[in-house]
Amino acid sequence: MKSINPDDFKVIDKIELSKIPTDLLNKNSDDEKEDKLDKVQVKLSEIQDVMYAHNRYGVLICLQGMDTSGKDSLIREVFKEFNSRGVVVHSFKTPNSNELEHDYLWRHYLVLPEKGKFTVFNRSHYENVLVTRVHPEYIMKENLPGIENTADITPQFWENRMQQINNFEKHITQNGTIMLKFFLHLSKEEQRKRLLRRLEEQKHNWKFSTGDLKERDRWDDYMHYYEEAINKTSSEYAPWYVIPADDKEMARYIVAKIIWEEMQKHTDIQEPQMDEKIKENIEMYKDMLAKEK
Repeated sequence: MKSINPDDFKVIDKIELSKIPTDLLNKNSDDEKEDKLDKVQVKLSEIQDVMYAHNRYGVLICLQGMDTSGKDSLIREVFKEFNSRGVVVHSFKTPNSNELEHDYLWRHYLVLPEKGKFTVFNRSHYENVLVTRVHPEYIMKENLPGIENTADITPQFWENRMQQINNFEKHITQNGTIMLKFFLHLSKEEQRKRLLRRLEEQKHNWKFSTGDLKERDRWDDYMHYYEEAINKTSSEYAPWYVIPADDKEMARYIVAKIIWEEMQKHTDIQEPQMDEKIKENIEMYKDMLAKEK
C-alpha cells in the first residue's frame, strides 16, 4: 500500500470540495487495509500511554461529515486499542435548554481533553456554522441580542462566528491541546447506497431516520458551507484534513496514520525520568521488596 502522506490531505490553500476525490480507488483488499490499521492502532495506544505519563498535552480530534460518512465506526476502529482511561468521545446533539442559556461554544469548552488524554468530538462546534446555516431558524433558539428574526442573520454574523471559532482553537492549542480536524468526504451516490442499506438490512433499520432524507435534499448547501468553513478555519495550529470516505476501511487507516504522523512531531512527549534520589537507591528498594517474601 502506498505510504500515507498527511500533507496530501491537509488543507493548506483554498480548496474546492467538488474537485477532491471521495475515493482513492485503492486496489488493496479490505484485509490488507485492516492489517495496516491494526499496526497503527497499537502505535497510537503506545503514544497515548506515554502522553498520559507526560501529562502536558491533551489531543482533540474533530470529526465532521454528512450522515453515513462513517464517523461512528471510524471512532470504534481507530481507537479500539486505547486504554479506556485514555480516550473520551463526545457526540453533540441539538443543544438542550441548559446549553442554550450559554454561548454556543460553552458546551464544547466543558469537555475539552484533560492532559494526557484524547478526546474525540463526533460532530463538533462546527455544527454551529453548518447546520445553523442550512437552518438559520435554529439560531433563534440562542436568543441573541440584535437577532429578532432570521433576516437579522447577516453574512457578517457568520464571518464573526468563524473568527470566534478560530480564536477558540488558537486559545486551546496555545494551552496544550493538540488539535486535528477531519472532514469525511463522502459522495452523494455513496450516501444513497448506505441509506438504502439501512432500509434493506434489518439489523441496520434502527439507524435510518426520515430526517436523513430531508438533510440529503440540502446536499449542495451543506457542501457549500463545509467548503467555506474549512477554508476559513484551517490553520497551522488547528488544521483540517479532507479524507476520501467512500471506502470506510481506507478512511479509517488514513485518519489513524495522520494522527500518528502528527503526534510524532511533538518530540518533547516523553516518559518522565525517575527521580535521581530514587534511582540512586533503586537496588535498596528492590532488596526491601524482595525480603518481604
